[in-house]
Amino acid sequence: MAAFKHQGTCVIHGGHHRAEPGSLATPLYQSATFVFPDCERGGARFAGEESGPIYTRLGNPTTDEFERRMALLEGAEDAVAFGSGMGAVSGALLSQLSAGDHLVAAIGLYGCTHAFITEQLPRFGVESDSVDFADLDALEAAIRPNTKVLYLETPVNPHLAVYDLDAIVTLARRKGLVTIVDNTFMTPLLQQPLRHGVDIVLHSATKYLNGHGDVIAGVVCGSAEQMAPVRMAIRKDFGAVLSPHDAWLILRGLKTLALRMERHSDNAMAVAHFLEAQPQVARVHYPGLPSHPGHRLLGRQMRAAGGVLALELHGGFDTAVRFVNQLRLFSIAVSLGDAESLVQHPASMTHSPYTPEDRAAAGISDSMVRLAVGLEHIEDILADLKQALAACAEAGETAPLAGEEQQ
Repeated sequence: MAAFKHQGTCVIHGGHHRAEPGSLATPLYQSATFVFPDCERGGARFAGEESGPIYTRLGNPTTDEFERRMALLEGAEDAVAFGSGMGAVSGALLSQLSAGDHLVAAIGLYGCTHAFITEQLPRFGVESDSVDFADLDALEAAIRPNTKVLYLETPVNPHLAVYDLDAIVTLARRKGLVTIVDNTFMTPLLQQPLRHGVDIVLHSATKYLNGHGDVIAGVVCGSAEQMAPVRMAIRKDFGAVLSPHDAWLILRGLKTLALRMERHSDNAMAVAHFLEAQPQVARVHYPGLPSHPGHRLLGRQMRAAGGVLALELHGGFDTAVRFVNQLRLFSIAVSLGDAESLVQHPASMTHSPYTPEDRAAAGISDSMVRLAVGLEHIEDILADLKQALAACAEAGETAPLAGEEQQ
C-alpha cells in the first residue's frame, strides 16, 4: 500500500488495491455472500487461517477499502465501518464497557449519544457522569475506581466548545483510562486525535466524509487490538453493518473532502465574522474567532475551525424559531457536512432528548441556532442571513442590522 505525504492525496488514493481488470474506480461488491473455491478453503476462512470475504456482515471488499482509507487518514492501525454514526458510537462504547463499569462523558454531547449513555447503558449496569472537560479538576474529581472510559466530542455539538486533547490524554493515561473522541465536526483533515494520544476516534460518516447527504454511516478507528472486538464481537453480533453500496458512495465523496473542507471552513469564517458584528446576535460560537476560548488550539490541535457554528440571538425560543423559519437558502434540517447550508434549532431538535435543566447546564440556550455552512457562494449565504435578521428586527424582536436604521 502506497504511503502519501499529504492527506489531500490520501483521500483519493488511500487503501485502494487495483486488481484485474484494472478498474480506476473502486468496484462495488453488491453481494450478501461470497463463494468459496472448495469446502476446505471455506473452512480455512472461517478459522481465520486464510483471508478473504465470507459474508458481508463480516466484511466486504468495498467496505474494506473505506476502512483502510479511514485508518490511513486518522493515523490508525485499523478502522471498522458501521451502518450509522450511532452504530459507531455505541460500538465503540460497548467494546470498552461491561456491567459495573463507569464512564465520564463530556457535557453537551449530541442528543442521541447523550440518550445512549444516560438511558441505554444503565440498563446493562454501566454508570456515567457528565462534566465540562475544559475543567480538568472537575474531570479528575468525576473519575471513580471503576471508571474505564472518557468520552468526548471536540468541538462539541452544538456550541463548539473545544477541549485540549493533550491535557485530557495526560490525565487519562495517569488514571489508566481509555479515551474516545467523536471527530465528526473536524474530519481527519482538520484534526487527528490519535496523534495526540487518544485511543479511539469515531465519525458519523453521514456528514463530511460522505458530503452529499445521501448516506447514513459511521466508522471507528484505533489500534488493531482495540478494533478486533469492535469488528468481531460488537458489529458481528449486533449487526450494525454498513452496506457496500453506502461504502462505495462514501469513497466517492471522500475524493473531494480536502476541497470541500477548505470551502466549508472559509465560508463559516466569513459567516462568523458577519454575525459577530450584528447587534441582534448575542454571541457567536466558532473556534475560528479570537473571542472563542478554543481559538488558542488552532494550529496546535486543529488545522482550521471547520464548517459548523452556532449563534445566540437576543430574545428567547420564539425569536430563534422566527429566525430559522425566515431563512431561505439554509434548509431546516439536522445533520451537517452537505453541499447545502443547513440550519437547526438544538433545543427543539437535536438536543431535545436533554431535559431543560441538562440543556442549561450544557450551555444550550433556547435562543441558540446551529448553522452548518455549505458550499454555496458566500455572498448568497450572507444575503440569506441578512434578510432573516432583518425580518426579526421588523417584528420588533431584535435590533436592526448593523449600519441600518429601524424604519
